[in-house]
Amino acid sequence: MLLTGSIALLAVTGPTDPRSNRADTASVSVSDGSAGRFERLHAAGVTGSNVSVGIVDPTGFDTDSEMIGGQITETRRFGGGSVDDTRETHGTATAAVVSRTAPDAALYLARVDSVDSYRQAVDWLVRENVDVIVAPVSFYGQPGDGTGPVARSATRATERGSVFVAPAGNLAQSHWSGQYTTETVQNRTIEFTNRSRQNYIRGGTEIAVWLSWDRGHTDEEYTVELYRTNGTDSRLVARSQPYRGDDVPNERIVADVRPGDYYLVIRGPASPTSARLRLVSPTHDLQHTSARNSIVAPGTARGVITVGAYNSRVKQLEPFSSRGPTVDGRTGVDIVAPDRQFAAAAPDGFVGSSAAVPYVGGTAALMLEANESLSPRETERLLEQTTRDVGRPGLNNETGHGAVRPVHAVRSAQNRTDG
Repeated sequence: MLLTGSIALLAVTGPTDPRSNRADTASVSVSDGSAGRFERLHAAGVTGSNVSVGIVDPTGFDTDSEMIGGQITETRRFGGGSVDDTRETHGTATAAVVSRTAPDAALYLARVDSVDSYRQAVDWLVRENVDVIVAPVSFYGQPGDGTGPVARSATRATERGSVFVAPAGNLAQSHWSGQYTTETVQNRTIEFTNRSRQNYIRGGTEIAVWLSWDRGHTDEEYTVELYRTNGTDSRLVARSQPYRGDDVPNERIVADVRPGDYYLVIRGPASPTSARLRLVSPTHDLQHTSARNSIVAPGTARGVITVGAYNSRVKQLEPFSSRGPTVDGRTGVDIVAPDRQFAAAAPDGFVGSSAAVPYVGGTAALMLEANESLSPRETERLLEQTTRDVGRPGLNNETGHGAVRPVHAVRSAQNRTDG
């Protein structure tokens, strides 16, 4: 799992992903007919011509790839690492999905490695008047209400005219949230559920954990500890440290450990504070979870199109796909999209909400070709109005308005032109 600063990939696949038991390591390519629907649009002359799509990714891109090379207009790196990187496939796969869906769109590629470089990349894309920004990235330890620096940057981009598409996240099975109250705290230690103060983790030996809390309790200290156990005795392995890369109250653990059994403990002040705590692991499933409120930044931002991962093969939401609402009560997930449609875009597969994002980004590019006058808000509204209801009936925190339907969305945009 690549962890750079405060940023981590949502859908790193193949042997580099320590979550060997997670669904987003799949390498299958499943078709639900969506590729054929895009071909119908392309045959009708809707290919993304005269539309630009910016992609923000921490892994870089294979700029010589036949899948994307002919569409690249400009590349930039912000922070460390070269833009051109053939070792990691995530950025290339993202661009390849955009290319498959909008083959004539101009691509602007940006590599980032931190909160600051991400914001610089988004600002650059806005200055370049890029029509659609696709950001298949996840920042952990950020507020869940859209007020953090990552979310604010995305919101500003939409206010300045760019459609911004972000993943909901893959944390439904690796997220816990709760309050530090009299009912949940004993001896400065949080109870996760059923009076259990130990949250066991399942996964590989590269462990990343983030603990964050609301700004109203910024001056208070909370810590997450990692223990190894043999069932009888336990030993402290690591204690979280404050992360200095942003202005958010959070701490993290990043550690390589030996195989074995591990659990997490959260400690805080002597007296209950009612602070809202959020514990996530981008590398491991948690024993005690709460899928609710598991949306990650920049998907928590106001004005962006937040996309969940939908498995069209079995016709259900991916079990790991993050759920809303946001902490401030918004639905969280706007729409869902197939995440396995173009899994073969990467050698080891490309699955998860990261893979669903460029599917929607490419659809948005086709809509803007069909009607260049659409604003970001109008683009989002048409995407939502033309979805197919999946999951629980009506608007909900798991699947939002429903599954995107590219042909219906583009036709709706064309009808706006005709009218």
